[in-house]
Amino acid sequence: MSETIDDDLYKRTLALLEPGDIELVGAIVHTDLTGREDLEMQEMTVEINDIISGHSGKGDAWIYAGNDSSEFSSNQFQGLSVDDDEFVWECQQLIRDGTFDLVFYYEATADHDAIVSDLEALDRVERVTPVP
Repeated sequence: MSETIDDDLYKRTLALLEPGDIELVGAIVHTDLTGREDLEMQEMTVEINDIISGHSGKGDAWIYAGNDSSEFSSNQFQGLSVDDDEFVWECQQLIRDGTFDLVFYYEATADHDAIVSDLEALDRVERVTPVP
C-alpha cells in the first residue's frame, strides 16, 4: 500500500473523530481480503463487533446496516447495544489497493489498547493503525 493512500486514509479517519457529542477513537484494520472476499469481510466485521463491544462496557451489540436510512451509505455499519440501542461503534468498509481496509471508530471510554491488540490477533489482518 502506498504511503500517500495510507496517510490520506488516516487523515480522513481523524476527521471523523472530530469533537462532537461524544469523544471518539478509532482503528483502521488493514486486511489481505480482496474485493472478491466480501463474505469473509462481513464475517470479520462480526468478529470485530464482538471485540469492540467486549471492551466497551456496554454489553453485547448488534449490527445495524442502515438499509432503511438515507443517512447511511453502502458499506457503512453501526454496532448498537442490545440492551438499549446505544451507539457502540461505526465503521466503513473500503477497498484500497485491491484489499479491504475496515475503518472503525468508537467511544474513547472503551479500552482502546485492548481493542487494538485483539484486532491485531485476527486472521487475515495485515496490520492495525490506531487513531489517535
